[in-house]
Amino acid sequence: MRNFTLTIRLAAMGFAVFMALGWVLAAQRSMADPSQAPTLKEVIKGSAQQRGATTGAAPAVERMAVPDDEFGRGTPRSMVQGFLRAARTRNFERAANYLDLQNLPMGLTEDQGPQLARQLKVVLDRVLWVDVDVLSTSPEGDPNDGLPSARDRVGRLIGRERPYDILLQRVPRGDGVEIWKFAGATVAEIPGLYTEFGYGRLESIFPPWFFDVQVLGIEVWFWVALVIAACVAFPVAMLLTAALIALRRRIHPASAEEAATFLTGPLRLLIAVLLVRGLMSLTGLSLVAQALTQAATLVVVALAWLGLRLLDLFAQRIARRLETRGLVGAIILMKPAARLLKLVVLVGAGLLWLDNLGYKVTTLLAGLSISGVAVALASQKSLENIFGAVTLYSSQPVKVGDFCRFGEKIGTIEEIGLRATRIRTLDRSVITVSNAEFANMHLENLSARDRIWYHPTIRLRYETTPDQIRYLLVEVRKMLYAHPRVLPEGAWVRFKQFGEYSFDLEVFAYIATTDYTESLEIAEDLNLRIMDIVAAAGTQFAVPAQIQYELPGKELDQGRARTAEAMVKEWRAQQALYLPNFPEGKIAELRGSLDYPPAGSPVHARERG
Repeated sequence: MRNFTLTIRLAAMGFAVFMALGWVLAAQRSMADPSQAPTLKEVIKGSAQQRGATTGAAPAVERMAVPDDEFGRGTPRSMVQGFLRAARTRNFERAANYLDLQNLPMGLTEDQGPQLARQLKVVLDRVLWVDVDVLSTSPEGDPNDGLPSARDRVGRLIGRERPYDILLQRVPRGDGVEIWKFAGATVAEIPGLYTEFGYGRLESIFPPWFFDVQVLGIEVWFWVALVIAACVAFPVAMLLTAALIALRRRIHPASAEEAATFLTGPLRLLIAVLLVRGLMSLTGLSLVAQALTQAATLVVVALAWLGLRLLDLFAQRIARRLETRGLVGAIILMKPAARLLKLVVLVGAGLLWLDNLGYKVTTLLAGLSISGVAVALASQKSLENIFGAVTLYSSQPVKVGDFCRFGEKIGTIEEIGLRATRIRTLDRSVITVSNAEFANMHLENLSARDRIWYHPTIRLRYETTPDQIRYLLVEVRKMLYAHPRVLPEGAWVRFKQFGEYSFDLEVFAYIATTDYTESLEIAEDLNLRIMDIVAAAGTQFAVPAQIQYELPGKELDQGRARTAEAMVKEWRAQQALYLPNFPEGKIAELRGSLDYPPAGSPVHARERG
């Protein structure tokens, strides 16, 4: 039962690791504002749209009505896509064509268009994710946004003092054709937005390209800051883990190496990753960088590694306990259980990572649950055998190497696997029984005996006299008490009953051995000695009354019968007829006085020599 408890503890450990992994990642994800920060899936999709991979399918009538414009400003969606493509390539002169630079407020001129385009691009990158899928593909704009027909909203920023709407305005081109641009009201607010949401003093230290050039869709400054943060975080993590290892060696030296393998691997990586994330959060990440960090790829890897290492350490401790208690066979069951729990941790980490990326895992989990039911039904017999193995290892009616009786057969257990138990029988054949069936059998563990029972019945002919029976009772007891391989405690011989065709004397004794083969040798010697005593008493063993012999039975030896009766008479006269019990002194005197192995055997001759 202890093995089963330890298995349950290991399962609880794996479940706790899985839940802790989900809790940490959920807590980290909740720190981001879901209304502003996109997921990595949305970033990848949005980047493809901005490159023109998808333009949104508009009805045929609307496509015909879209004005022809070299900058693609015929609809709100195509106009925003054009601006983002130009800004991503640092073509701010082209990007300025998407701004309504008419009626600018005091202090702003049309010549500042490229600068304003760059500032708007920086603001959008840092605080507003533009989902072009929600923008209208109609030249008339979105009629259901609650705004005038010539205006559309890209999104809303929450500033320190008030919210800001990023608006689009339908304005006439030089030739009178109406196109879409960022509204003049929004353009007028760009300097203030840039002051609040821009890079601030960093731009006075580093050149503009440092913030505009992108690698894998993220500005160069982010990668530089990431390298610097890693160079700071990893030495700190190494120092912390080294201090923990030294403390562990001082407190508990025996488990120092075990703790070192745990601390120098997953825990060090986890500490370093969390420090890097903390340092990077102080720099004011762009939305794309936030999406990348929100995916928490390295955090998931570190936590999953941490969970796997914890399961390994816990499984090793359980294995050591089982080995100390002599339950080595149960370790076989621990290995697949540990592998299953590791698989659960890895699958859980994968699902949580996909959830952080922005994929909906509920549908996948529903599909997995249905598949799991189908698999469980299909593998019902296999599961029964696995539970049978758990029962055999937990209750341990038998273990590997035990000699046992199962059903009507006898054999030695060679292996208890997850599916079946293999037994080698006395005729040296191998029987394989499924665990589900074997666990429900009547199992008699012969190897668990501390002694072997010797209990024959001596059946005597009805011609035997009472004194002959008394002689037999005394002499057989003497023999049992005197035999060095028979335990005197509880040994007895009783005239049990009048049988159908015989007088029945029951012998009850324990042979001092647990080896089955040796017990047969000792029982053989005891049987031969009983035969000698029966012959000395002048009587014979009875045969079933139903059997008919063509020759008459051998006559009783009258001389020996008279000798046995005379011996019983002498015992009576000397008060030495030890019936119904022998005195303790006489038992002690007789103890071990017989030769065993008997005289004439090679072993006996060597011992005498």
